[in-house]
Amino acid sequence: MDALTLEQTIRDKINHFPAKTRRVAEYILANSSEVAFQSISETAEKLSVSRAQLVRVARMLGFNGYADLKHVLKQKLMGQLRPAAQNPGFHSEEDEILSELCRLEHSNIDQTCRSLEFNSEGIKKFCEIAANSNVIYCMGWGISAVPAEWLYTRFAELGLKSVLMRRGSLSLIEQARGITKGDMLVVCELPSYVIEVTEAAEKISQQGTFVATMTDSPAAPVCSYSEVQFFVSDSSPLFGSSLVGMMFAVHVLTSSLAYKMGKAGERALASQGESLRDERVYYPTRSLRY
Repeated sequence: MDALTLEQTIRDKINHFPAKTRRVAEYILANSSEVAFQSISETAEKLSVSRAQLVRVARMLGFNGYADLKHVLKQKLMGQLRPAAQNPGFHSEEDEILSELCRLEHSNIDQTCRSLEFNSEGIKKFCEIAANSNVIYCMGWGISAVPAEWLYTRFAELGLKSVLMRRGSLSLIEQARGITKGDMLVVCELPSYVIEVTEAAEKISQQGTFVATMTDSPAAPVCSYSEVQFFVSDSSPLFGSSLVGMMFAVHVLTSSLAYKMGKAGERALASQGESLRDERVYYPTRSLRY
């Protein structure tokens, strides 16, 4: 079993695990690099479980024992963090640095694509709810605000009423008050996870709003309040998270939505195209890009 298969196995089974087993599985997903190099005793202590419990979880995931699970996680980490990519600022072979970084981002897209392919029903549900929502709210904090804003832009281009939730004069919790049943919330959330984002999503969910999440792991706290979840790969050797996988997911989901909307989607994109012919704003162009 490779790391990608392990992650997908956990995602497929996690909702059917008992509470303690689920907590262990969530920890493995969210902290794979730590688990790879911690002793079984260290991991057990952090989770307040027995070593036997960790062995049982490993076997439930298809391994002969906990050591085999750790080996897969270690191979994944070593594959991502080769010497050329660990400290590119101090490495003399610039071509090798570029190759390593491109390989890793390509892997982020591949893994995100496979995750989306496994979740075709989730994509259908996302498109159905988005196309029929009164208002679609897009929320993200820090680096996660970047894909959230692009998501908001894509909804607007499709002629759907959308709102980008930003923390300004009002907190996210305060903004959440007016979001109700018939609306939709899409949360983009990459580590480090934000308490206020989770609390706002919880409040919005309690008000009867459909919540969808785009995160790196089922262990993201905001996932507890979503009805549809999409998982992206965000591995990065230098920065905390790469946005490539999530931006790719935004593109796939909104493109699927445009197709689902049929003639309404075509009309919306045609109208968006007309605005790009306004020569008071844009230089003349033969092919429209937006």
